[in-house]
Amino acid sequence: MLKVGTYNNLKLKKKTFEGLILTEGENEILLPFAELREGDEEEEVFFVFVYHNKEGRLVATTKRPYACSGDFAYLKVVGTSDHGAFADIGLSKDVIVPKREQRHPMVQGNSYVMFLYNDKFDNMLCASSWLEDFIPEGVPTVEEGDEVTLLIAERSDLGFTAVINNKYLGLLYHNELYEDLEIGEVRQGYVKKIRDNNKIDLSLRVSGFDYIIESRDTMLQYIKDQGGVIHLGDKSDPEEIHNQLRMSKKAFKQIIGGLYKQRLVTISDYEVKLVDGNV
Repeated sequence: MLKVGTYNNLKLKKKTFEGLILTEGENEILLPFAELREGDEEEEVFFVFVYHNKEGRLVATTKRPYACSGDFAYLKVVGTSDHGAFADIGLSKDVIVPKREQRHPMVQGNSYVMFLYNDKFDNMLCASSWLEDFIPEGVPTVEEGDEVTLLIAERSDLGFTAVINNKYLGLLYHNELYEDLEIGEVRQGYVKKIRDNNKIDLSLRVSGFDYIIESRDTMLQYIKDQGGVIHLGDKSDPEEIHNQLRMSKKAFKQIIGGLYKQRLVTISDYEVKLVDGNV
């Protein structure tokens, strides 16, 4: 069965003056010569992306678009019209984002996280910024503690909404973030909590004991890089700790406390210093 808006393995049927005619057994799809890579003409089976060209005809290409049908992607709007906006996916034809599928009116030159789908009427590849409409119902297949890939999608008063493993949505809370994030950025993160309503809370850090152990080595190296002493301690202002280390005062005290128990540092009100011999 031919799949539009994604990849297919198609067999060569014949050559024409326009290009190669490919088929999966039922349909004939043109692979224009301009869409071929050098040396590909002698192949018998082609791994190609199938989409509608500007004339509405199904064609194939050996080029790799930025995303396929069923993907969430950060795409740039390159034009607008009365019908909607047009997003660049790296092919000769842009993808339309119908006005009804725009969470907020899109502006040419700006980029947005979108979901690519096939229109149910003509099977043409389209995009939508109503991300929640494309999240599967039911209990998520991810579990608390899982490491996941995050696409940062939108900022709100609570934090940043992120797409999880190209499938679910979750939230990174502002008060738990200790670094700057950008919309469209891809990060590794962790499932912190799955709520009763299947809402997912996320974190950029490993939770619990594993994170503390991992961070002790990082902190120890940081102190060494500062000449063996940092001017932060038990009575330092939380904002000062955040500005310098990008972590909360609670996390700082847990990590430093672990180093102190290992007799690697000494701690005072406003200073942490490596014990002689550890510099």
